[in-house]
Amino acid sequence: MMKNLCAALALVTLALSAQAQTVPLYDGELARSLGGDDNGMRRYVFVVLRTGPNKVPAGKERTDMFEGHMANIQRLANEGKLAYAGPLDGVDGARGIFIFAVDSIDEAKKFVATDPVIIKGEMVAEYHTHFGSAGLMMVNQLHTRIIKPK
Repeated sequence: MMKNLCAALALVTLALSAQAQTVPLYDGELARSLGGDDNGMRRYVFVVLRTGPNKVPAGKERTDMFEGHMANIQRLANEGKLAYAGPLDGVDGARGIFIFAVDSIDEAKKFVATDPVIIKGEMVAEYHTHFGSAGLMMVNQLHTRIIKPK
């Protein structure tokens, strides 16, 4: 039993060692297609959505507003402008984030202004420039592959 365990451990160690020695090759074409520089980085605008001054009451208007919010997110993602979006837990009024693949806060503001939750005043936006991995641009493409069909 101990001999089999030692042999299995040796095989796992050997496999992990071989895998660790495999260095991924730089793909300059992929980096450029994602907007990455030589270090695989690019500029983004990080937006925090916070609770706004107007709480839209439960009902059709609120339902329509959030359906429009989700449709707007999908549209911007499909256009390659929105790299990532997701909800937050509401601590300190923080309700969600957007990460836009744009160079300036002014450009991000134009996209955020199209969102029904902003238009209705349910949420307000706080903007920050961010420099991060260009690989983030692949999240939306990968996400569609991991959603289980209903």
